Amino acid sequence: MPVDYSKWDALELSDDSDIEVHPNVDKRSFIRAKQNQIHQQRQERKHRITTLKYEQVVNDGLLARIDALLKSLDEHQKDVEGKQEAGDIDEVVFDALTDVNSDGSLGSDHPPMPPEGVHTQEERPSYSKMMGALIDQVKTEVDKDISAAGPTRYAAYVKEVGGHKTKVQGLQRDLKVELAKLEKEEGSKITSESIQTGFNSSHVAKAVPVTASSTAKKSQPELLNPSRPGQMQGAETTGSEADIEDAALDPAPGEDFDPDMEASPLAKKFGKIKFGDYRASLDFLGSNPQVLAEKETDGLLVEAFNAQSSAKNRKDEEYARQCVHQALLLQYCRQLGRDGVGLFFKRIQTQNHQARKLFLDDVNTTYARIKERTAELAKIKDDEGEKEQIQLHAVDPGTSINIVTPPPLDQCQTDDERASRQIFDTFPPGLQRALQSGSLDKVNEVLGKMSVDEAEQVVEQLGNGGMLSLEQGVIDATTDEGKKQMEEIERTRKMPGQSNVETVQEVEEMD
Repeated sequence: MPVDYSKWDALELSDDSDIEVHPNVDKRSFIRAKQNQIHQQRQERKHRITTLKYEQVVNDGLLARIDALLKSLDEHQKDVEGKQEAGDIDEVVFDALTDVNSDGSLGSDHPPMPPEGVHTQEERPSYSKMMGALIDQVKTEVDKDISAAGPTRYAAYVKEVGGHKTKVQGLQRDLKVELAKLEKEEGSKITSESIQTGFNSSHVAKAVPVTASSTAKKSQPELLNPSRPGQMQGAETTGSEADIEDAALDPAPGEDFDPDMEASPLAKKFGKIKFGDYRASLDFLGSNPQVLAEKETDGLLVEAFNAQSSAKNRKDEEYARQCVHQALLLQYCRQLGRDGVGLFFKRIQTQNHQARKLFLDDVNTTYARIKERTAELAKIKDDEGEKEQIQLHAVDPGTSINIVTPPPLDQCQTDDERASRQIFDTFPPGLQRALQSGSLDKVNEVLGKMSVDEAEQVVEQLGNGGMLSLEQGVIDATTDEGKKQMEEIERTRKMPGQSNVETVQEVEEMD
Protein backbone atom coordinates (compact mmCIF):
# COMPACT_ATOMS: atom_id res chain seq x y z
CA MET A 1 0.00 0.00 0.00
CA PRO A 2 1.49 3.40 -0.92
CA VAL A 3 2.44 5.69 1.98
CA ASP A 4 1.10 9.24 1.98
CA TYR A 5 3.88 11.61 3.00
CA SER A 6 1.91 14.80 2.35
CA LYS A 7 1.37 15.46 6.05
CA TRP A 8 5.11 15.95 6.46
CA ASP A 9 5.24 18.83 3.96
CA ALA A 10 5.05 21.36 6.78
CA LEU A 11 7.88 19.75 8.74
CA GLU A 12 10.91 22.02 9.02
CA LEU A 13 14.19 20.14 8.74
CA SER A 14 17.64 21.60 9.18
CA ASP A 15 21.05 20.12 8.78
CA ASP A 16 24.04 21.57 10.56
CA SER A 17 25.92 21.47 7.27
CA ASP A 18 23.59 24.00 5.61
CA ILE A 19 24.23 26.67 8.26
CA GLU A 20 27.05 29.04 7.56
CA VAL A 21 28.24 31.46 10.24
CA HIS A 22 31.11 33.87 10.63
CA PRO A 23 34.42 32.17 11.52
CA ASN A 24 34.52 34.11 14.79
CA VAL A 25 31.06 32.83 15.81
CA ASP A 26 30.74 29.46 17.48
CA LYS A 27 28.49 27.37 15.25
CA ARG A 28 26.95 25.26 18.05
CA SER A 29 26.15 28.35 20.11
CA PHE A 30 24.53 29.95 17.08
CA ILE A 31 22.37 26.86 16.49
CA ARG A 32 21.30 26.72 20.16
CA ALA A 33 20.45 30.42 20.11
CA LYS A 34 18.35 29.92 16.99
CA GLN A 35 16.53 26.99 18.60
CA ASN A 36 15.84 29.00 21.73
CA GLN A 37 14.50 31.83 19.61
CA ILE A 38 12.10 29.49 17.80
CA HIS A 39 10.88 27.97 21.08
CA GLN A 40 10.41 31.41 22.65
CA GLN A 41 8.41 32.67 19.68
CA ARG A 42 6.26 29.54 19.79
CA GLN A 43 5.53 29.99 23.51
CA GLU A 44 4.71 33.68 23.04
CA ARG A 45 2.35 32.79 20.19
CA LYS A 46 0.56 30.14 22.29
CA HIS A 47 0.22 32.57 25.19
CA ARG A 48 -1.20 35.23 22.89
CA ILE A 49 -3.72 32.78 21.41
CA THR A 50 -4.87 31.75 24.90
CA THR A 51 -5.16 35.41 25.94
CA LEU A 52 -7.22 36.36 22.88
CA LYS A 53 -9.63 33.47 23.39
CA TYR A 54 -10.15 34.47 27.03
CA GLU A 55 -10.71 38.13 26.09
CA GLN A 56 -13.30 37.03 23.52
CA VAL A 57 -15.25 35.17 26.22
CA VAL A 58 -15.19 38.20 28.56
CA ASN A 59 -16.24 40.56 25.77
CA ASP A 60 -19.11 38.25 24.81
CA GLY A 61 -20.41 38.47 28.36
CA LEU A 62 -20.05 42.26 28.34
CA LEU A 63 -21.84 42.56 24.99
CA ALA A 64 -24.77 40.51 26.30
CA ARG A 65 -25.15 42.94 29.19
CA ILE A 66 -24.86 46.02 26.96
CA ASP A 67 -27.64 44.59 24.78
CA ALA A 68 -29.70 43.98 27.90
CA LEU A 69 -29.06 47.56 29.04
CA LEU A 70 -30.21 48.98 25.70
CA LYS A 71 -33.36 46.86 25.93
CA SER A 72 -33.96 48.01 29.51
CA LEU A 73 -33.45 51.66 28.53
CA ASP A 74 -36.03 51.21 25.79
CA GLU A 75 -38.50 49.70 28.28
CA HIS A 76 -37.97 52.65 30.69
CA GLN A 77 -38.56 55.19 27.92
CA LYS A 78 -42.03 55.90 29.25
CA ASP A 79 -40.62 56.77 32.70
CA VAL A 80 -38.91 59.93 31.41
CA GLU A 81 -42.09 61.49 30.06
CA GLY A 82 -42.72 64.80 31.77
CA LYS A 83 -39.30 64.86 33.46
CA GLN A 84 -36.80 67.62 32.70
CA GLU A 85 -34.32 67.60 35.59
CA ALA A 86 -31.01 65.89 34.91
CA GLY A 87 -31.18 64.07 38.26
CA ASP A 88 -34.57 62.56 37.41
CA ILE A 89 -33.25 61.28 34.05
CA ASP A 90 -30.13 59.86 35.72
CA GLU A 91 -32.38 58.05 38.20
CA VAL A 92 -34.24 56.28 35.40
CA VAL A 93 -30.90 55.23 33.83
CA PHE A 94 -29.77 53.94 37.22
CA ASP A 95 -32.96 51.86 37.48
CA ALA A 96 -32.28 50.38 34.04
CA LEU A 97 -28.72 49.49 35.07
CA THR A 98 -30.02 47.88 38.27
CA ASP A 99 -32.39 45.71 36.23
CA VAL A 100 -29.49 44.45 34.12
CA ASN A 101 -27.19 43.74 37.09
CA SER A 102 -29.92 41.75 38.80
CA ASP A 103 -30.85 39.72 35.70
CA GLY A 104 -29.89 36.13 36.53
CA SER A 105 -30.50 34.95 32.97
CA LEU A 106 -27.24 36.62 31.90
CA GLY A 107 -25.22 34.14 33.91
CA SER A 108 -22.70 34.67 36.68
CA ASP A 109 -21.74 38.23 37.49
CA HIS A 110 -18.08 37.23 37.57
CA PRO A 111 -16.18 36.44 34.34
CA PRO A 112 -14.63 32.97 34.15
CA MET A 113 -11.21 32.49 35.71
CA PRO A 114 -8.43 33.25 33.21
CA PRO A 115 -6.11 30.43 32.11
CA GLU A 116 -2.81 30.09 33.91
CA GLY A 117 -0.44 32.93 33.06
CA VAL A 118 -3.12 35.17 31.48
CA HIS A 119 -3.80 38.59 33.01
CA THR A 120 -2.23 37.55 36.31
CA GLN A 121 -1.31 41.13 37.26
CA GLU A 122 -4.73 42.63 36.59
CA GLU A 123 -7.73 42.80 38.86
CA ARG A 124 -10.71 40.85 37.51
CA PRO A 125 -13.76 43.11 37.99
CA SER A 126 -17.27 41.73 37.92
CA TYR A 127 -19.60 42.45 35.02
CA SER A 128 -21.69 44.73 37.26
CA LYS A 129 -18.60 46.83 37.96
CA MET A 130 -17.79 46.94 34.24
CA MET A 131 -21.29 48.17 33.51
CA GLY A 132 -21.06 50.71 36.31
CA ALA A 133 -17.83 52.05 34.85
CA LEU A 134 -19.44 52.15 31.40
CA ILE A 135 -22.36 54.23 32.71
CA ASP A 136 -19.88 56.57 34.43
CA GLN A 137 -18.14 57.17 31.08
CA VAL A 138 -21.48 57.65 29.33
CA LYS A 139 -22.63 60.13 31.97
CA THR A 140 -19.42 62.13 31.56
CA GLU A 141 -20.07 62.45 27.83
CA VAL A 142 -23.76 63.30 28.33
CA ASP A 143 -22.93 66.01 30.90
CA LYS A 144 -20.82 67.84 28.30
CA ASP A 145 -24.02 68.91 26.52
CA ILE A 146 -25.48 71.24 29.14
CA SER A 147 -28.46 72.02 26.93
CA ALA A 148 -29.66 68.41 26.88
CA ALA A 149 -32.61 67.88 29.24
CA GLY A 150 -35.57 65.58 29.61
CA PRO A 151 -36.08 63.04 26.80
CA THR A 152 -33.17 64.61 24.90
CA ARG A 153 -30.78 63.77 27.72
CA TYR A 154 -32.21 60.25 27.91
CA ALA A 155 -31.72 59.81 24.14
CA ALA A 156 -28.11 60.92 24.58
CA TYR A 157 -27.64 58.13 27.13
CA VAL A 158 -29.04 55.57 24.67
CA LYS A 159 -26.81 56.86 21.88
CA GLU A 160 -23.63 56.75 23.98
CA VAL A 161 -24.38 53.23 25.22
CA GLY A 162 -24.90 52.16 21.60
CA GLY A 163 -21.54 53.72 20.74
CA HIS A 164 -19.82 51.60 23.41
CA LYS A 165 -21.50 48.53 21.98
CA THR A 166 -20.07 49.37 18.55
CA LYS A 167 -16.59 49.76 20.07
CA VAL A 168 -16.74 46.36 21.79
CA GLN A 169 -18.00 44.75 18.59
CA GLY A 170 -15.12 46.30 16.67
CA LEU A 171 -12.70 45.00 19.27
CA GLN A 172 -14.16 41.52 18.90
CA ARG A 173 -13.65 41.68 15.12
CA ASP A 174 -10.01 42.70 15.58
CA LEU A 175 -9.47 39.89 18.08
CA LYS A 176 -10.99 37.39 15.66
CA VAL A 177 -8.71 38.50 12.80
CA GLU A 178 -5.57 38.38 14.96
CA LEU A 179 -6.57 35.01 16.43
CA ALA A 180 -7.14 33.49 12.98
CA LYS A 181 -3.74 34.75 11.84
CA LEU A 182 -1.94 33.32 14.88
CA GLU A 183 -3.74 29.96 14.64
CA LYS A 184 -2.88 29.70 10.95
CA GLU A 185 0.75 30.42 11.75
CA GLU A 186 0.69 27.91 14.59
CA GLY A 187 -0.75 25.19 12.36
CA SER A 188 1.65 25.81 9.49
CA LYS A 189 4.49 23.88 11.16
CA ILE A 190 4.53 20.43 12.72
CA THR A 191 5.72 20.26 16.31
CA SER A 192 5.98 17.41 18.77
CA GLU A 193 2.74 18.57 20.39
CA SER A 194 0.77 18.56 17.15
CA ILE A 195 1.66 14.98 16.17
CA GLN A 196 -1.34 12.89 17.13
CA THR A 197 -1.21 9.93 14.71
CA GLY A 198 1.26 7.13 14.09
CA PHE A 199 1.54 4.37 11.53
CA ASN A 200 -1.71 2.61 10.75
CA SER A 201 -1.97 -0.90 12.14
CA SER A 202 -4.52 -3.67 11.82
CA HIS A 203 -3.47 -5.16 15.15
CA VAL A 204 -5.78 -4.43 18.07
CA ALA A 205 -4.41 -5.09 21.55
CA LYS A 206 -6.71 -6.82 23.96
CA ALA A 207 -7.98 -4.69 26.80
CA VAL A 208 -6.31 -5.33 30.12
CA PRO A 209 -8.88 -5.69 32.90
CA VAL A 210 -8.66 -2.88 35.43
CA THR A 211 -8.32 -4.04 39.01
CA ALA A 212 -8.71 -2.11 42.21
CA SER A 213 -5.01 -2.57 43.04
CA SER A 214 -3.83 -1.23 39.66
CA THR A 215 -6.16 1.77 39.96
CA ALA A 216 -4.88 2.58 43.42
CA LYS A 217 -1.30 2.22 42.24
CA LYS A 218 -1.81 4.68 39.38
CA SER A 219 -3.50 7.23 41.62
CA GLN A 220 -0.43 7.57 43.83
CA PRO A 221 2.53 9.58 42.49
CA GLU A 222 5.89 7.85 42.39
CA LEU A 223 8.53 9.59 44.52
CA LEU A 224 12.17 9.61 43.50
CA ASN A 225 13.21 9.58 47.16
CA PRO A 226 10.27 8.27 49.19
CA SER A 227 12.28 8.00 52.41
CA ARG A 228 13.14 11.68 52.51
CA PRO A 229 11.67 13.20 55.70
CA GLY A 230 10.78 16.49 54.02
CA GLN A 231 8.25 14.71 51.81
CA MET A 232 6.20 13.59 54.80
CA GLN A 233 3.07 15.48 55.59
CA GLY A 234 3.60 18.15 58.22
CA ALA A 235 7.40 18.10 57.90
CA GLU A 236 9.42 21.31 57.64
CA THR A 237 10.01 22.80 54.23
CA THR A 238 13.40 22.59 52.60
CA GLY A 239 15.81 25.47 52.35
CA SER A 240 14.97 25.94 48.67
CA GLU A 241 11.47 26.97 49.76
CA ALA A 242 12.78 29.37 52.42
CA ASP A 243 12.42 32.50 50.33
CA ILE A 244 11.81 35.71 52.24
CA GLU A 245 10.22 37.34 49.20
CA ASP A 246 7.80 34.51 48.50
CA ALA A 247 6.64 33.82 52.03
CA ALA A 248 2.94 34.26 51.40
CA LEU A 249 0.68 32.11 49.29
CA ASP A 250 -1.62 33.67 46.73
CA PRO A 251 -4.29 35.69 48.52
CA ALA A 252 -7.58 33.93 48.94
CA PRO A 253 -10.94 35.64 48.44
CA GLY A 254 -11.54 38.00 51.32
CA GLU A 255 -7.78 38.30 51.94
CA ASP A 256 -6.58 40.09 48.80
CA PHE A 257 -5.05 43.05 50.66
CA ASP A 258 -1.72 43.99 52.18
CA PRO A 259 -1.48 42.32 55.61
CA ASP A 260 0.65 45.24 56.88
CA MET A 261 -2.07 47.75 56.02
CA GLU A 262 -3.94 49.33 58.88
CA ALA A 263 -7.21 51.25 58.98
CA SER A 264 -6.80 54.98 59.63
CA PRO A 265 -8.47 56.57 62.68
CA LEU A 266 -10.97 58.22 60.31
CA ALA A 267 -11.85 54.88 58.70
CA LYS A 268 -12.21 53.20 62.10
CA LYS A 269 -14.56 55.97 63.18
CA PHE A 270 -16.67 55.41 60.06
CA GLY A 271 -16.56 51.65 60.67
CA LYS A 272 -18.12 52.11 64.13
CA ILE A 273 -21.32 53.55 62.66
CA LYS A 274 -24.03 50.98 63.34
CA PHE A 275 -25.12 48.60 60.62
CA GLY A 276 -28.04 50.12 58.71
CA ASP A 277 -27.69 53.66 60.10
CA TYR A 278 -27.47 55.14 56.61
CA ARG A 279 -28.39 58.65 57.71
CA ALA A 280 -25.33 58.78 60.00
CA SER A 281 -23.13 57.29 57.26
CA LEU A 282 -24.30 59.85 54.69
CA ASP A 283 -23.72 62.73 57.13
CA PHE A 284 -20.24 61.39 57.90
CA LEU A 285 -19.37 61.24 54.18
CA GLY A 286 -20.60 64.79 53.71
CA SER A 287 -18.37 66.02 56.53
CA ASN A 288 -15.37 63.82 55.67
CA PRO A 289 -15.21 63.27 51.88
CA GLN A 290 -11.55 62.20 52.17
CA VAL A 291 -12.71 58.89 53.65
CA LEU A 292 -13.81 57.87 50.13
CA ALA A 293 -10.16 57.16 49.20
CA GLU A 294 -9.48 53.58 48.07
CA LYS A 295 -6.96 53.01 50.87
CA GLU A 296 -9.70 53.63 53.45
CA THR A 297 -11.81 50.83 51.92
CA ASP A 298 -8.83 48.48 52.07
CA GLY A 299 -8.08 49.57 55.62
CA LEU A 300 -11.63 48.76 56.77
CA LEU A 301 -11.44 45.33 55.11
CA VAL A 302 -8.19 44.68 57.01
CA GLU A 303 -9.92 45.82 60.20
CA ALA A 304 -12.76 43.38 59.46
CA PHE A 305 -10.29 40.56 58.82
CA ASN A 306 -8.41 41.23 62.06
CA ALA A 307 -11.61 41.57 64.05
CA GLN A 308 -12.95 38.27 62.69
CA SER A 309 -9.61 36.55 63.38
CA SER A 310 -9.68 37.55 67.05
CA ALA A 311 -13.46 37.32 67.54
CA LYS A 312 -14.45 35.73 70.86
CA ASN A 313 -18.21 36.21 70.76
CA ARG A 314 -21.14 37.24 68.56
CA LYS A 315 -20.54 40.93 69.27
CA ASP A 316 -17.01 40.75 67.84
CA GLU A 317 -18.30 39.03 64.71
CA GLU A 318 -20.99 41.68 64.26
CA TYR A 319 -18.28 44.36 64.39
CA ALA A 320 -16.33 42.54 61.67
CA ARG A 321 -19.45 42.36 59.47
CA GLN A 322 -20.15 46.03 60.22
CA CYS A 323 -16.65 46.98 58.98
CA VAL A 324 -17.27 45.04 55.75
CA HIS A 325 -20.59 46.86 55.32
CA GLN A 326 -18.98 50.29 55.77
CA ALA A 327 -16.04 49.38 53.52
CA LEU A 328 -18.36 48.42 50.67
CA LEU A 329 -20.38 51.59 51.26
CA LEU A 330 -17.21 53.57 50.55
CA GLN A 331 -16.43 51.43 47.50
CA TYR A 332 -19.89 51.83 45.96
CA CYS A 333 -19.99 55.58 46.61
CA ARG A 334 -16.52 56.04 45.12
CA GLN A 335 -17.53 54.18 41.96
CA LEU A 336 -20.82 56.06 41.55
CA GLY A 337 -19.19 59.48 41.85
CA ARG A 338 -20.31 62.49 43.84
CA ASP A 339 -23.58 62.87 41.94
CA GLY A 340 -24.61 59.27 42.53
CA VAL A 341 -24.05 59.06 46.30
CA GLY A 342 -27.38 60.59 47.28
CA LEU A 343 -29.28 58.41 44.83
CA PHE A 344 -27.46 55.30 46.05
CA PHE A 345 -28.36 55.98 49.69
CA LYS A 346 -31.95 56.63 48.67
CA ARG A 347 -32.15 53.26 46.92
CA ILE A 348 -30.55 51.15 49.67
CA GLN A 349 -32.89 52.64 52.27
CA THR A 350 -35.91 51.58 50.20
CA GLN A 351 -37.19 48.19 51.37
CA ASN A 352 -37.29 45.45 48.71
CA HIS A 353 -35.49 47.64 46.19
CA GLN A 354 -33.19 45.75 43.84
CA ALA A 355 -30.22 48.03 44.58
CA ARG A 356 -30.55 47.34 48.31
CA LYS A 357 -30.67 43.60 47.68
CA LEU A 358 -27.57 43.66 45.46
CA PHE A 359 -25.59 45.70 47.97
CA LEU A 360 -26.48 43.55 50.98
CA ASP A 361 -25.76 40.37 49.02
CA ASP A 362 -22.30 41.76 48.24
CA VAL A 363 -21.77 42.53 51.95
CA ASN A 364 -22.85 39.05 53.03
CA THR A 365 -20.70 37.35 50.37
CA THR A 366 -17.58 39.35 51.27
CA TYR A 367 -18.04 38.76 54.98
CA ALA A 368 -18.59 35.04 54.40
CA ARG A 369 -15.28 34.83 52.51
CA ILE A 370 -13.45 36.60 55.32
CA LYS A 371 -15.06 34.37 57.93
CA GLU A 372 -14.18 31.23 55.99
CA ARG A 373 -10.60 32.33 55.42
CA THR A 374 -9.95 33.28 59.05
CA ALA A 375 -11.33 29.91 60.13
CA GLU A 376 -8.95 28.14 57.73
CA LEU A 377 -5.96 30.11 59.01
CA ALA A 378 -6.90 29.41 62.63
CA LYS A 379 -7.13 25.68 61.87
CA ILE A 380 -3.73 25.70 60.15
CA LYS A 381 -2.23 27.50 63.12
CA ASP A 382 -3.71 24.97 65.55
CA ASP A 383 -2.49 22.04 63.45
CA GLU A 384 1.04 23.36 63.16
CA GLY A 385 1.36 24.25 66.81
CA GLU A 386 4.65 25.65 68.05
CA LYS A 387 7.54 24.93 65.71
CA GLU A 388 11.11 24.63 66.89
CA GLN A 389 13.40 27.06 65.10
CA ILE A 390 17.05 27.99 64.98
CA GLN A 391 17.69 31.72 65.50
CA LEU A 392 20.96 33.62 65.73
CA HIS A 393 21.58 36.04 68.60
CA ALA A 394 24.69 37.87 69.70
CA VAL A 395 26.05 36.55 73.01
CA ASP A 396 26.52 40.06 74.36
CA PRO A 397 23.28 42.07 74.14
CA GLY A 398 25.35 45.17 73.40
CA THR A 399 27.06 43.60 70.37
CA SER A 400 25.72 43.22 66.85
CA ILE A 401 26.51 40.39 64.48
CA ASN A 402 28.02 41.53 61.18
CA ILE A 403 27.36 39.58 58.00
CA VAL A 404 30.06 39.52 55.31
CA THR A 405 29.00 38.38 51.85
CA PRO A 406 31.83 37.05 49.67
CA PRO A 407 32.36 38.80 46.31
CA PRO A 408 31.45 37.09 43.00
CA LEU A 409 33.74 34.22 42.06
CA ASP A 410 35.47 36.15 39.26
CA GLN A 411 36.33 38.93 41.73
CA CYS A 412 37.73 36.70 44.48
CA GLN A 413 41.45 37.27 45.08
CA THR A 414 42.26 34.60 47.67
CA ASP A 415 41.55 30.90 48.10
CA ASP A 416 39.53 31.66 51.25
CA GLU A 417 37.29 34.06 49.36
CA ARG A 418 36.77 31.54 46.56
CA ALA A 419 35.93 28.79 49.06
CA SER A 420 33.51 31.13 50.85
CA ARG A 421 31.83 32.07 47.55
CA GLN A 422 31.42 28.43 46.59
CA ILE A 423 29.62 27.81 49.88
CA PHE A 424 27.48 30.92 49.33
CA ASP A 425 26.41 29.72 45.85
CA THR A 426 25.04 26.48 47.36
CA PHE A 427 22.52 28.40 49.49
CA PRO A 428 18.90 28.79 48.30
CA PRO A 429 18.03 32.15 46.64
CA GLY A 430 16.07 33.39 49.64
CA LEU A 431 19.01 32.89 52.01
CA GLN A 432 21.39 34.50 49.51
CA ARG A 433 19.22 37.62 49.32
CA ALA A 434 18.94 37.75 53.11
CA LEU A 435 22.73 37.56 53.49
CA GLN A 436 23.27 40.20 50.81
CA SER A 437 20.91 42.55 52.67
CA GLY A 438 23.17 42.34 55.73
CA SER A 439 20.10 42.10 57.99
CA LEU A 440 20.27 39.52 60.77
CA ASP A 441 16.48 39.67 61.11
CA LYS A 442 16.04 38.57 57.48
CA VAL A 443 18.57 35.76 57.95
CA ASN A 444 16.67 34.58 61.04
CA GLU A 445 13.42 34.77 59.07
CA VAL A 446 14.83 32.37 56.47
CA LEU A 447 16.33 30.06 59.12
CA GLY A 448 12.93 29.94 60.84
CA LYS A 449 11.42 28.34 57.72
CA MET A 450 13.96 25.52 57.69
CA SER A 451 14.03 22.35 59.70
CA VAL A 452 16.27 22.43 62.76
CA ASP A 453 18.83 20.06 61.22
CA GLU A 454 19.01 22.03 58.00
CA ALA A 455 19.29 25.37 59.81
CA GLU A 456 22.11 24.03 61.99
CA GLN A 457 23.94 22.86 58.88
CA VAL A 458 23.53 26.32 57.30
CA VAL A 459 24.88 28.03 60.44
CA GLU A 460 27.90 25.73 60.36
CA GLN A 461 28.49 26.55 56.68
CA LEU A 462 28.20 30.27 57.43
CA GLY A 463 30.89 29.90 60.07
CA ASN A 464 33.15 27.80 57.84
CA GLY A 465 32.82 30.34 55.04
CA GLY A 466 33.70 33.27 57.25
CA MET A 467 30.33 34.90 56.66
CA LEU A 468 29.55 34.54 60.39
CA SER A 469 32.19 33.86 63.03
CA LEU A 470 29.81 31.79 65.10
CA GLU A 471 31.59 28.58 65.83
CA GLN A 472 30.67 29.03 69.50
CA GLY A 473 28.29 31.33 71.27
CA VAL A 474 25.25 30.71 69.05
CA ILE A 475 22.18 30.46 71.24
CA ASP A 476 18.84 29.06 70.13
CA ALA A 477 16.54 31.51 71.99
CA THR A 478 13.40 29.51 71.16
CA THR A 479 14.27 26.60 73.48
CA ASP A 480 13.86 26.64 77.23
CA GLU A 481 17.59 26.20 77.75
CA GLY A 482 18.37 29.01 75.32
CA LYS A 483 15.89 31.33 77.00
CA LYS A 484 17.50 30.71 80.39
CA GLN A 485 20.95 31.43 78.94
CA MET A 486 19.74 34.67 77.35
CA GLU A 487 18.12 35.81 80.62
CA GLU A 488 21.33 35.04 82.52
CA ILE A 489 23.47 36.94 79.99
CA GLU A 490 21.14 39.95 80.01
CA ARG A 491 21.13 40.02 83.82
CA THR A 492 24.88 39.65 84.37
CA ARG A 493 26.07 40.93 80.97
CA LYS A 494 28.60 38.11 80.81
CA MET A 495 28.79 34.48 79.79
CA PRO A 496 28.01 32.01 82.59
CA GLY A 497 31.23 31.10 84.39
CA GLN A 498 33.29 33.89 82.77
CA SER A 499 34.23 37.41 83.72
CA ASN A 500 32.81 40.39 81.89
CA VAL A 501 36.15 41.12 80.25
CA GLU A 502 36.34 37.57 78.88
CA THR A 503 32.83 37.82 77.56
CA VAL A 504 33.47 41.03 75.68
CA GLN A 505 36.68 39.66 74.28
CA GLU A 506 34.96 36.51 73.08
CA VAL A 507 32.19 38.48 71.41
CA GLU A 508 34.69 40.69 69.69
CA GLU A 509 36.42 37.62 68.30
CA MET A 510 33.08 36.32 67.08
CA ASP A 511 32.40 39.54 65.20
